[in-house]
Amino acid sequence: MTTSPLERAADSFAAELGRHRNERGLSKKQLATLMGFDPSYVSHVESRRHRPTEDFARRAEAVLEAGGAIWQRFREYDDLRHARTAPPHRDPPVPGQWMPPGTGLIVEHEFANLTYRDGVYHCVVRRALYNAGTEPVTRYLARVAVDRYPNDPGRSNRHHRDHPLTFAELQMRAYRDDGGEREPMHWRAKHDRDAFKEFWLLFENADGRFPLYPGDRATIEYEYCVGQEKWGRWFQRAVRVPTRALDVRLDLPAALEPQVWGLETSLSAEEGPLRTPVQRHDEDGRAIFEWATENPPLNARYRLQWRFRNPPAPATPSGVTADPASPRPSDRMRAAGIVQRGADLLRHPVRQFDLPEEGPVARDVVERLLAALTELDELHRFNRGIGLAAPQLGLSCAAAVVRPPDRSAEPVVLLNPRVVDSSPDTDEQYEGCLSFFDHRGLVPRSLRLDVEHARVDGTRLITSFEFGMARLVAHEIDHLEGRLYVDRMAPGVPLVPVEEYRETSHAWRY
Repeated sequence: MTTSPLERAADSFAAELGRHRNERGLSKKQLATLMGFDPSYVSHVESRRHRPTEDFARRAEAVLEAGGAIWQRFREYDDLRHARTAPPHRDPPVPGQWMPPGTGLIVEHEFANLTYRDGVYHCVVRRALYNAGTEPVTRYLARVAVDRYPNDPGRSNRHHRDHPLTFAELQMRAYRDDGGEREPMHWRAKHDRDAFKEFWLLFENADGRFPLYPGDRATIEYEYCVGQEKWGRWFQRAVRVPTRALDVRLDLPAALEPQVWGLETSLSAEEGPLRTPVQRHDEDGRAIFEWATENPPLNARYRLQWRFRNPPAPATPSGVTADPASPRPSDRMRAAGIVQRGADLLRHPVRQFDLPEEGPVARDVVERLLAALTELDELHRFNRGIGLAAPQLGLSCAAAVVRPPDRSAEPVVLLNPRVVDSSPDTDEQYEGCLSFFDHRGLVPRSLRLDVEHARVDGTRLITSFEFGMARLVAHEIDHLEGRLYVDRMAPGVPLVPVEEYRETSHAWRY
């Protein structure tokens, strides 16, 4: 029987975690994958064999979108744990003193400044970091998102599809300031979408590495530029790491007569006005708007928006505008005879051939598949290879063909295939599907498959496939079993519209 307040608080945290996980319909393994934790740790926290950490609670709250409930239960537990382990005679805390949590990376102060001049927005973000964890920090995740028409999502999507934001135009620069020494930081792209860029700021440069060790502090700064033809009139800060203080500053031309207002939202509250007003003062022909808050809740979002009473001349986007009348990729595949997502045939296991009796039928199906591959190669350049299963031609039979990335190689024919062994080693890569060619999805697959399949004469053989060919073959066998690659994706991972996908011309990397 639990009698200790600390134990009751731990029970409360575990119960809250389990309740929200069950409401989302996630297994412990799925939740662990989304959080980036080992599955056994999630299981042990729920069963109270391990104590929760601040980092664990923060990630669980963000993934499960629990309205702050999981975070609150953790803070109740953590407060009791610190009270129990504190020395019996200690000085009382200084009034208003902010103590960083025991684990994880802390933003002690963020200052974000956005300046508009001559049709270009220049953003500078400075973050004073404290490593309150137990491991050195070697990288920091940052994001840039644009929305040209924030009140018209459809128009914004079309605009950014035709005029995507690029890393090159951002002119990204990053630095680490450690006690007055300003070190350039390298950065590496993580996600590249039309209106969204995500990148790692690396604690290293050409001269060496400079990790942020436990107990140490450092200030990082990054800056970038975006033209007014892509940046709408809004500036948002999202609190993704525990943060002590946040300051936001807009520097706009006073001649444009800007008006600024603010909105905020969080996991536990709908969008509403900022709780404190935005302050303005003018200097040297500039209108300076400033707003600040302390100890913002995790996952809160603060947005400043503005309008110009005397607006600048509209910008003309650079680049070639896409023809709005051009067909969608899925329309081209449909016209080529490929059955599209939503058809019942793609969701049912197919019939096996009775070989060798049905040898002539199987041979005819294979010839149709190979002919279709030839036609598809004229529609699109498949640099990663291409596969086609009989259901995608409207045929409910166990046949598929796969052409390797080497276009000169002969396609592999699979009749009545089944996977008999697979490597425990996996990786995640983006896949496309001829049956919904408008999107790409991040799919985990084994790096090696052993597949038993038949010849037309009924004899069977086992073939091993590795890396890209293993992925292609697995994709087609899924089709024969009534599965699509979306069934293999981790819960909550979004599909990427093909217009925002940047790896079309590249082979898979191993």
